[in-house]
Amino acid sequence: MKAKLSPAAVNLLKGRTYLMEEQLLATPGASDAAVASAAPAAEPQDDRALMEAFLDNPTNNYYNLQYGDTLDGVIMHVSRDEILVDIGSKSEGVVPAREMTSFSPEERTELRVGDEILVFVLQSEDKEGRAVLSLDKARQEKSWRRLQQQFESGDVIQAAVRNYNKGGLLVDLDGVRGFVPASQVSGISRGPDAQKQSDMAKLVGGKLTLKIIEINRNRNRLILSERQAAQEVREARKDEIIENLKEGDVRTGTVTSITDFGAFVDIGGADGLVHLSELSWSRVKHPAEILKVGDKTQVYVLNIDNDRKRIALSIKRTQDEPWSTINGRYQLGQLVDATITQLASFGAFARLEDGVEGLIHVSEMGDGRIQHPRELVNEGDTVPVRIIRIDPARKRIGLSMRRVEGDDGNYADVPDLDYDAMLDAEPTDEL
Repeated sequence: MKAKLSPAAVNLLKGRTYLMEEQLLATPGASDAAVASAAPAAEPQDDRALMEAFLDNPTNNYYNLQYGDTLDGVIMHVSRDEILVDIGSKSEGVVPAREMTSFSPEERTELRVGDEILVFVLQSEDKEGRAVLSLDKARQEKSWRRLQQQFESGDVIQAAVRNYNKGGLLVDLDGVRGFVPASQVSGISRGPDAQKQSDMAKLVGGKLTLKIIEINRNRNRLILSERQAAQEVREARKDEIIENLKEGDVRTGTVTSITDFGAFVDIGGADGLVHLSELSWSRVKHPAEILKVGDKTQVYVLNIDNDRKRIALSIKRTQDEPWSTINGRYQLGQLVDATITQLASFGAFARLEDGVEGLIHVSEMGDGRIQHPRELVNEGDTVPVRIIRIDPARKRIGLSMRRVEGDDGNYADVPDLDYDAMLDAEPTDEL
């Protein structure tokens, strides 16, 4: 006894045969015989034999769809409520409107019949026999794959800030939600929570340059850092700057930090160090005396260490060296006002102008015996002095307080003092 095919199987067979006929009719040069051979018999006499022949044809094999499958399909129909997609199954799949909410109105209008599109299987078959698909989850899956590649290659990426919570920012990366801890965003203060919340609120709606620092697809976990991305961008920029920088260049920079030994200046993406000795022609005890963070200043490129990626800068060398024209401004016997800058047991240093300091030796401070200069002056005092020695080559000027009122003009007896040796011999507690 021959087995009887179910009505659904027969209908499927007839529909498939009808489709084959339509394809043949649309094929240029198809013969009538070929079309006739594809047409179904008016009254099939052997349903089983016909179905066996149909199933034996490898082109009629269907993949058993499962939840989570991602497939490439072709759009067959677009409406406001749904999209029909050919995924090579026995029937078209359907994408309900609720499964394409991640698409903007502009993106929705760009979907056209015949376009290839990635879909995610939610349900292998609904009550109408159609596979239920999702564009949102397909976009997420595609994004996860791309994000995994970007994580492995260490790429720096852009993401839109959608919202924030107590711990940080929530960003969107083509349907995948990522989290940026507040500690990983340079624009968020580390002060009170109220200030942090205010800082984060200002970032919503904007875009951040980020780097993925942790990704776990199974747990839907994606952690990113703006600080690390900024550091990598800065390092790349620094390499470019160092490559094009030359010793002797003069650049405009911004003071980024101040230390006891100097100041760091950003010259367009790379920080260079201005050592304490290169800040000014004047004596400077600490960079904070003449600079503060945020100041704009011109700097001279002293040295470039390509291997260690370090740049040595100078501020004072962008200015005229005051000692080169000292003889044009000062003469022996001249009376000037000087500001006490430093006291030592052997005398007091006094500034005549920026970059020009002289020494008032203790023997030139008064006629009587003086144990220490602090008996007569303090740092910051402005006192009248007479110039009694000028040595431009060694950058030395001898000054006298006791010769201000009476001066015989005889400076031959003024000793040639070695300031550096005297300072080196000075007890530490005296400086």
